[in-house]
Amino acid sequence: MTVARVRAAIALLSLAGAAIAAYLVYTRYSGAAIFCATGGCETVQSSKYAVVAGVPVAVLGLIGYAAILLTALVPGPLSAALGVAFSAIGVAFSAYLLYAQLGPIGAICQWCVANDAVISLVAAACLWRFLREQMPATRLVPR
Repeated sequence: MTVARVRAAIALLSLAGAAIAAYLVYTRYSGAAIFCATGGCETVQSSKYAVVAGVPVAVLGLIGYAAILLTALVPGPLSAALGVAFSAIGVAFSAYLLYAQLGPIGAICQWCVANDAVISLVAAACLWRFLREQMPATRLVPR
């Protein structure tokens, strides 16, 4: 797979993650009920873990996905490195929030779990891109 295709995949996955985050931002500020098959979404979204320094985590996720999307649109190793950094932060934060759901909150949000899957795929693709952009194609073939 070419770097251009991986960048496109990162962009599409970032848009998917941004769509999840945007939906949660919309429900938070509009007061609309969250569609939830697990029954725990409202509990998770109304917990103290849903806000950091007064900012809803869904807003932070939306900003993070926008930043990763921008790195996918810009070619080069610096942009690839920033994509890895942003996505690694996203994975770490998502892991913390998953811990909070399984532990202190005691409820699972399907949208959060979907986000966990998306950010994991984004991080894997960003890492692949970074490694590929750091090494010329000729160095990828063993001698």
